[in-house]
Amino acid sequence: MRRRIARALAGPLVLAATGAAIPLVNAAPAAADSVVVGGFPVDVAQSPWTVALSSRDRFGGTRAGQFCGAVAVARNAVLTAAHCLSGEVVGAPPTRDLKVIEGRTDLLSGQGKEIRVRATWVNPRYDRATNSGDFAVLTLAEPLPRSAVIPMAGAGDPAYVPGAGALVYGWGDTTGGAAYPHSLHAARVHVLPDAQCERAYPGSANGTYVPGTMLCAGESAGGRDACQGDSGGPLVAQGRLIGLVSWGDGCGEAGSPGVYTRVSDVVRTLRAARGSKGLRQSVDGA
Repeated sequence: MRRRIARALAGPLVLAATGAAIPLVNAAPAAADSVVVGGFPVDVAQSPWTVALSSRDRFGGTRAGQFCGAVAVARNAVLTAAHCLSGEVVGAPPTRDLKVIEGRTDLLSGQGKEIRVRATWVNPRYDRATNSGDFAVLTLAEPLPRSAVIPMAGAGDPAYVPGAGALVYGWGDTTGGAAYPHSLHAARVHVLPDAQCERAYPGSANGTYVPGTMLCAGESAGGRDACQGDSGGPLVAQGRLIGLVSWGDGCGEAGSPGVYTRVSDVVRTLRAARGSKGLRQSVDGA
């Protein structure tokens, strides 16, 4: 999710080539850690749909160029956060070495495969002021295994009910203090009521909670959350994708839950956009 630096700043932020977090308030949201703070290590085999976005040209090779997360929703398409594809993050036009790393638990291992991104489509309704509609589709140059695809939860799915348990996955900061692991982590959180999220984020320069396009998750007392480096990664409940790490205030702080792009809104938007020339890849099952 596009989270803050060392839990001090709010709003979008990404990882620079040096590995330091750069605040991009009102610019490009960035990588955040959803499974890192208060989380635990997991093997990618437990969540094969979780993939990493990589550009060694822009972020160096220390962590295989990883700067955001993503999630496979079709064999040749993954979802990520729109802010991960901003010009401030990947350049304009996007860097030529943009890749998706699949099947890799440890970013520095030779596990899995690095697949070139053939095309990108950013939600044209993405609002950088509120952070509403924060998602993008990446079309891959070669297909993923069928087992790597996770179904998306549509409107009315019980996985969205407040109190539902969920898991968030990523390679981001595990402490809120720029502690970036090489290996995949996950954290257990709960879907929170919209009213609670609206109270936490009534509107500021960092964003505004919009119930129709967002959901929030975490723990009322804090302690488990996404953080820098996890933007675009999956929030999963009851075996279905319900959210993409998007933004928030701090990492794991009480009263400041993580905010996610609501996947039911992604499904609705993609269905409406399938006839658009700008959407080069239709997502199976949307």
